Amino acid sequence: MGEPKIIDARGTYCPGPLMELIANIKQADIGDELEVLSTDEGSAKDIPEWIRKVGHELVGTRQVENVWHVVIRKAK
Repeated sequence: MGEPKIIDARGTYCPGPLMELIANIKQADIGDELEVLSTDEGSAKDIPEWIRKVGHELVGTRQVENVWHVVIRKAK
């Protein structure tokens, strides 16, 4: 599997990072990984919540300095 597609949503606020993820995940193929970069702390909670609701897979969430990295795998 290749590197995740980076969605740079730093500097935007909820629901911006989630909206960018939704737009990008529609273009992705099943099994593709996407990594959202966000400086909005709410993204660390909102994105995994949305992923569970719609049935994609949360690969991982981590914070590096003041940036949240949320990695998602498209499941359907």
